Amino acid sequence: MRFCVLSLALPVLLAAGLASGQTVPQDLNPLNVVPRSRPALPEPERLQELTPEKRGDIFMARKMYREAIEMYRHAPQSSAVVHNKLGIAFHQLTDLRQAKKQYERAAKLNPKYAEALNNIGTVYYAQRSYRRAVSWYNKALKAAPYSASVYSNLGTAQFARRKYKQASEAYQKALELDPDVFEHRGGYGTLLQERTIEEKAKFHYYLAKAYAKAGAYERALQYLRIAFEEGYRDKKKAADEPEFAEIRELPEFQHLLTIETRVL
Repeated sequence: MRFCVLSLALPVLLAAGLASGQTVPQDLNPLNVVPRSRPALPEPERLQELTPEKRGDIFMARKMYREAIEMYRHAPQSSAVVHNKLGIAFHQLTDLRQAKKQYERAAKLNPKYAEALNNIGTVYYAQRSYRRAVSWYNKALKAAPYSASVYSNLGTAQFARRKYKQASEAYQKALELDPDVFEHRGGYGTLLQERTIEEKAKFHYYLAKAYAKAGAYERALQYLRIAFEEGYRDKKKAADEPEFAEIRELPEFQHLLTIETRVL
């Protein structure tokens, strides 16, 4: 089974104006902040102010992973965070061997570094070693017991093992911790969230059950429709599921059970 901020514009603009010594326009400066008299730094000097790790972060944001690796190589190698970021850069290049090596170095430097422990699990997941992935996700949860993303990954690994009861329990816990955990998109940060699913129809069906049980009925209906569109056939089972008891009589639910859904 295969399965992945709003910027505060005004403060950023003000900060940019203050840093460069330029006057901020009045319509963007309602607080009438007076910038300090400071000459703008030439571009090379600005770059020199950035640490190798920060430069690596910039390259990661631009999806320039090889350049990011080069920068992280020049950052302090005693940092678990740096090795974890190196691992993610290699992971993005699908070099799982090097990614795992860097995650393991991070975990050795900091045995309670949940992000690195989780990311080792994602490597095993990608290699279809789902039992080992579950083991590493559980280690990560011991270090960070309130991480919705790790619970999400644990559920996905259990789902891959066809341990549907355990998967549902993990998904339910993830939703309790973060109701939007399955809606996050993009951005790897320092913790990888698995999004590779082969049995998508069944996955989305179980996700609909988890949302319904959590009381998020609109999302439950949304994912139930997606499951049907992806080929989930057992509508009679859906009608009898206890998780759908609260929405069973809703017109939207009844409509999904009666229409002939076009499989995408």
